[in-house]
Amino acid sequence: MPQVQPPPVQRSENGPAPAGCVHRFAAIGTEWQIRTQRPLTEDTRAKISIVCDDIDRVWSRFLPDSLVTQIARAEAGGRFEFPARDRCLFDLYDQLFVATDGAVDPLIGRDLELHGYDADYSLTPDHAGLKARAPDSWRRDVRREDTLLITERPVVIDVGAAGKGHLVDLISGILRDADIEQFLVDGGGDLRHAGPGTVTVGLEHPTRRGRVIGTVPLHGTALCASATTRRTWGEGLHHVLDGRTGRPVSDVVATWAVAADAATADGLATALFVAEPAQLSAFTFSWVRMLADGRVQWSNDFAGQLYL
Repeated sequence: MPQVQPPPVQRSENGPAPAGCVHRFAAIGTEWQIRTQRPLTEDTRAKISIVCDDIDRVWSRFLPDSLVTQIARAEAGGRFEFPARDRCLFDLYDQLFVATDGAVDPLIGRDLELHGYDADYSLTPDHAGLKARAPDSWRRDVRREDTLLITERPVVIDVGAAGKGHLVDLISGILRDADIEQFLVDGGGDLRHAGPGTVTVGLEHPTRRGRVIGTVPLHGTALCASATTRRTWGEGLHHVLDGRTGRPVSDVVATWAVAADAATADGLATALFVAEPAQLSAFTFSWVRMLADGRVQWSNDFAGQLYL
């Protein structure tokens, strides 16, 4: 099966990260690690495994029996109930859709399939389908009633813009319920830190492996990043699409966002590809982004250092 490159990994450096115990595992197609000061109990590990598996069963476009696959195959549409724990993910997408004028849209899944990023990993664009395609719209083609989605025809949901960050937050909640107050959750480069001290994280250069363009301290916050150069399968083909056009973006190549929770940071890292930062003023976050011409932009409140 063809392999799609993973998203960029953030690299922890020189910080008092929780030491002593590391729990490593694979989930939702990426490698995870959780750093804590004491070992996780079997019960806590089991709860983490259960929520990871359940996220896949609900949200994965790549599983034939997931809930979003059922929605994609419902010829006449239907009524689909999602878990209450995912209400905040819907709320976030509602906000991002409005803030970006529809550029961040969870109905981008069909366009990803047409570009070749489908359940079979064909990685071969359907040029005829792309030419005839009118992008779906979260506002027009789905009706939401809390955690109930109502559709009238097949639509393909993809929450790649914020879904991994959401799972980072769910795992963080499990750790807190287990009375673990100091931790660093790393979901394939999406990070959430809790506890005393600070973790200094390198911002990996999108095209120069092993190099960073700067660092940022995390203290009770989350950092998420995205890059058009990491999950690619052809010239101009990558996973970051503009929901208004269904086309891969080209003006921005990498983004980093720091926020209080990982879902928000994850969603905003995507939004920075398709919207000007001023459009995202309703959110509390700091950010850095690299443009296609190599220029780097950052927010006035970015707490890290950049090596320009």
